[in-house]
Amino acid sequence: MTLKEKVAQMRHIHFKHYNSDGNVDIDKLIKSTDSLSFGCVEAFPYSSEQYLSAMYKIQKHMRYHTRLGIPVIPVMEGLHGVVQDGCTIFPQSIALGATFNPQLVRQVGHFVGKEMQAIGAKQALAPDLDIARELRWGRVEETYGEDPLLISKLGAAYINGLQDYKQIPTLKHFVAHGTPAGGLNLASVRGGRRELLGLYAKPFEYVIRKCNPLSVMNCYSSYDGEPITSSPYFLKSLLRDSLHFKGYVYSDWGSIPMLKYFHYVATNDAEAAQKAIAAGLDLEASSDYYQYVPELIKQGKLNEKDIDDAVRHILYAKFASGLFDDELPDTTALKSNVHTPKAIEVALNTARESIVLLENRDNCLPLSASKLSSIAVIGPNADHVQFGDYSWSDQKKDGVTPLEGIRKLVGSRVQVNYAKGCDLWSQDKKGFDEAIQTVQKSDLTIVCVGTQSALLARASDPATSGEGFDLSNLTLPGVQQELVDNIAKQGKPFIVVLVTGRPLVTSSFNKRCNALLVQWYGGEQSGTALAEVLFGKVNPSGHLPISFPKSVGHLPCYYNYLPTDKGFYNKKGTPENPGRDYVFSDPYAEYSFGFGRSYTHFAYSKMMVQRRNLSEKDTLTVSFTITNQGTRAGMAVPQLYIRDIVGSVTTPVKQLYAFEKLTIAPKETKQVRFTIPVTELALYNAEYKKMVEPGDFSLMIGSSSDQILLTDTVTVGQNGSVAVASVSPQKAINKSDIGKPISISGVVRDVQATPMRLVKVSTTNSKASVTTDKKGIYRLQARVGDTLIFEKKGYQKVSLTVTPNAIYDIEMMSAVQ
Repeated sequence: MTLKEKVAQMRHIHFKHYNSDGNVDIDKLIKSTDSLSFGCVEAFPYSSEQYLSAMYKIQKHMRYHTRLGIPVIPVMEGLHGVVQDGCTIFPQSIALGATFNPQLVRQVGHFVGKEMQAIGAKQALAPDLDIARELRWGRVEETYGEDPLLISKLGAAYINGLQDYKQIPTLKHFVAHGTPAGGLNLASVRGGRRELLGLYAKPFEYVIRKCNPLSVMNCYSSYDGEPITSSPYFLKSLLRDSLHFKGYVYSDWGSIPMLKYFHYVATNDAEAAQKAIAAGLDLEASSDYYQYVPELIKQGKLNEKDIDDAVRHILYAKFASGLFDDELPDTTALKSNVHTPKAIEVALNTARESIVLLENRDNCLPLSASKLSSIAVIGPNADHVQFGDYSWSDQKKDGVTPLEGIRKLVGSRVQVNYAKGCDLWSQDKKGFDEAIQTVQKSDLTIVCVGTQSALLARASDPATSGEGFDLSNLTLPGVQQELVDNIAKQGKPFIVVLVTGRPLVTSSFNKRCNALLVQWYGGEQSGTALAEVLFGKVNPSGHLPISFPKSVGHLPCYYNYLPTDKGFYNKKGTPENPGRDYVFSDPYAEYSFGFGRSYTHFAYSKMMVQRRNLSEKDTLTVSFTITNQGTRAGMAVPQLYIRDIVGSVTTPVKQLYAFEKLTIAPKETKQVRFTIPVTELALYNAEYKKMVEPGDFSLMIGSSSDQILLTDTVTVGQNGSVAVASVSPQKAINKSDIGKPISISGVVRDVQATPMRLVKVSTTNSKASVTTDKKGIYRLQARVGDTLIFEKKGYQKVSLTVTPNAIYDIEMMSAVQ
């Protein structure tokens, strides 16, 4: 290959430059490309028919009318559907996360791959493997949530679906893009090496190992001041040497120019290109800075080996994906392969499984049409379809609104009264009076509020979610909060539906409404799915893929925090009764990761661990049973969390290691079995070496991260020991002393030596029980050999055996939340 031919493989072309009334002008194409074969081609935002026709003609030219005949890669957005008119719009990625169902997500990926093939596309700019830890960030909706395992499993499932049709998935955004400073898109990310390797890189590591994806997209951000776009460490050492990625790195649009005008690490266009290529960024999209490559090589500022490496990566992907063997796109089969009944069914099932029930007081839900004469459907999202960013439409005619779904389901049996109430973002309250009148004449109200998503990172109306639409406050935007307050004041039953792409603060209404649901952007079938859940045709089974905060001041609120990160004093404060840590609140999430209610109740029992003492080569096996105690079938999502109790470095209070979604019939019991290779328990130690440290690991089975129902402990290696609260060493007991009465006393303090009042002090055998006074002092009668127990909510329980000692001064540590 000549240098010009190599550089062409590293560049992109766009249909708009050769467009002539929707057709490809071949003369313009030949002149513009100099009869060279290029790396990739894009055609946003033309119609499906125009895209297909353009890809056919451009691909035919590249394959048969260039010297080397190397086919070009047609690129397409495919985050939750093909971004071309007429294609199926599936629920947004955050909704896919809420399903906790990899099999279902694979089906979504399968039909996205099929529809991409139908329009002539080959590379999907998906999935998004960002870990969303900054909730103000508008792109939270594009992620699968806050947990690396959930993201890994769903990302791999989506990729496997795409690869059913030999599509090239693009993992994005490498790496650590989901925690921008201040929640502002493109802002820097600050974190250490351990956080990078042990958290942000994990989904990429998993998916690369399991799926061998052929493309990765760099992120716009810098990490610890180093722009990823120009970082040999991130794009070569980490991505290729450590994670063993073999494909090509595709630049996020405009990220190379940003080295010059945003990050200020390059003085001109050519230097920006030089830095990106030297770092390992193989293919430039959107911008055209790689045109300077020949001159940079001539000047000795760029090594041609870097060019050869980049081209090798691109050609590897073209061969491995079957692009050289693919037939030219079939221009006659478009309509028969997009938006098929099966694709629509998958979109509906996904929307159903993504709805999360957060509150359901007095079993308000499901509703019964036979018991209602009228309902009010209120709110700016009631007669609107929120498809989510990176959809081809934002028009309700292309989907089903909540209002339409409810009216269709209840038919003529129930009078459905509608009022918008207010906009999604403005301060205009003109619609309040009509909304309240509608509430007053109805038996019950369903109020649909939330956020407005962008469309292809742009907004026809002011957006409050999506790329570049970040929030400084997480309360309901505009006057929606006041609308809900006014509805609550009417004294009638009301249900709040949050139609949103990100967590919002619910504390002003979540204890006043009769029920609260989250409908993440549910795609084209969202209204149908919501109506089915509200009226009990579908039992809700979604679980939160990301935690909801009590306020923006409670950020960050992810569940897998370090034990030092939610306060020390553990003295919950309220506005009426100030405390410590936060004076007027506790530091925890309002609704934690993994949480979701059902219309039935699941009981967990019979936890068994196959082996309690394990070596690094073993597999941890945990089993337990789940019983559906209700009268209707439901889908349970059991979750296994593990904590390394004592490590050489601080580790999270819990981390998700396994989950499953399973349907259980009424009164049925099913056994669940999780297997975890012990090597998965590894951490990065003080020397940043990845290793499994010997010791004890706490196993926690729950229905969410904060609803732990079963626990056990296993030991890895020979030196494990369970951490206990701090007490002084005890003397040995003579057999002759056992049972002798003794008066004991002492002082209970916390680890800062502050006396602790109202600590319960009891003994097991003599049944004596007292509480400490305001100075932390206690006195009671016991017998030698009794077990002495110290308990207080929020603190680790301390147990010791009563010896002939008369004084026991105790130090209690805060419990891990």
